[in-house]
Amino acid sequence: MPSDTMQSTGDDQNPRYGWVMVFVAFSLTAMSFGSLGAVGVFLKPIAAEFGWSRGSTAFGYTVAAMGAAVFGILWGFLADRNPTRYFSYMGAFAVAVSMLLLSQTAAQWQYYLSYGLFGAFGHAALVSPMWANVGQWFTRNKGTAIGIGMAGGAFGQAVVPFTARLLISAYDWQTAYMILGAAFLVLGLLIASLTRDPPAKRARLAALREGTAANSSWSLGEGRYVVGWFSAAVLFCCSCMSLAIVHVVPMLSDRGFTPELAAGALTTLMLAGVFGRMGAGKICDLMGPLPTYATMSLGQTVLVAWFPHIESLVGVYVLAVAFGFTYSGVMACMVVCVNTMVPVEVGARSWSIVGFFAWIGMGLGSYAGGAVFDVTGGYPWAFALAALLGTLNLAVLAAFYISRRKRQITLAAA
Repeated sequence: MPSDTMQSTGDDQNPRYGWVMVFVAFSLTAMSFGSLGAVGVFLKPIAAEFGWSRGSTAFGYTVAAMGAAVFGILWGFLADRNPTRYFSYMGAFAVAVSMLLLSQTAAQWQYYLSYGLFGAFGHAALVSPMWANVGQWFTRNKGTAIGIGMAGGAFGQAVVPFTARLLISAYDWQTAYMILGAAFLVLGLLIASLTRDPPAKRARLAALREGTAANSSWSLGEGRYVVGWFSAAVLFCCSCMSLAIVHVVPMLSDRGFTPELAAGALTTLMLAGVFGRMGAGKICDLMGPLPTYATMSLGQTVLVAWFPHIESLVGVYVLAVAFGFTYSGVMACMVVCVNTMVPVEVGARSWSIVGFFAWIGMGLGSYAGGAVFDVTGGYPWAFALAALLGTLNLAVLAAFYISRRKRQITLAAA
């Protein structure tokens, strides 16, 4: 296979090609996050057909999250030492194939296996390598670029679940999975072919091939310090957000809203998230990533507890807009914080480690929402748990801020 250097053209050596990579990241993460977000739409039809509990059906999301968590570390370490396009092709192909396999589900083990493939070889292969790639193309407006690229995830979580709901209503859940898989196979591979690495990474890869690369900066204490703190923070904030994302559709349909209106609320939430990620990225450039992360986390925590208590359709949609903006802002801030606080040559692996704990949180939140529903017969306590998890995230961020200030004072005095 030709090397990146041999494939390079004048266009993709230009720093402005970074905006092409923003488009690639937007599109591929739209497919991946959208497919994951659609779990909540498929939850009730699949559970009804096979007689599975809400908790065991939602566990498909947990399996995908765990696969993304574990394999994300592997792909993150490899992505720092290999061209990003390898991971784009693998991720796009695996996302599409997993959807096609889900259309053939006849037993619970097949359902879990398909979502395990999705998380391990699809989603995990796209997220850490792609977000590190986009951040490394930019020195100015890094937060804005990452925010726009990440907005694809929110856009996908708006469009794909709503599309899936329409397909389920028109045909059935098996056909919906099959159509999504076929569409993603064609579009994903075409878009993945545009993937290129920034010139600085190409130079590092060339130095690795020639044996002249400097020792990795991963040994620097600051990088490990930052990764450790954010790993703890995302465990709680991602549990908070995933509980709401996965269970908002079944919660609303349980309360008498039609499946289409319930899916529409999720679509509204995710469309607001497109602006949340772009807005948070820009605010990160203006006031700093950590303060923006804390502000968005506070909004997510306050808003999530209100979902089971809003009675009117208008109120549900207003809350969906507000929560969508803040929760997506949290996700953008997580990536910008890590991208700006660790050495660039270990950017993918750093996020992959933080992402490991993020996906554990996402998986736990999804399962916890279903499990609490199974025990209590309703969702108020489940969403109250989400608010508690968000509060714990804020406590970790406050402790990190205090610890980092003390650390900076100590280093300055040394």
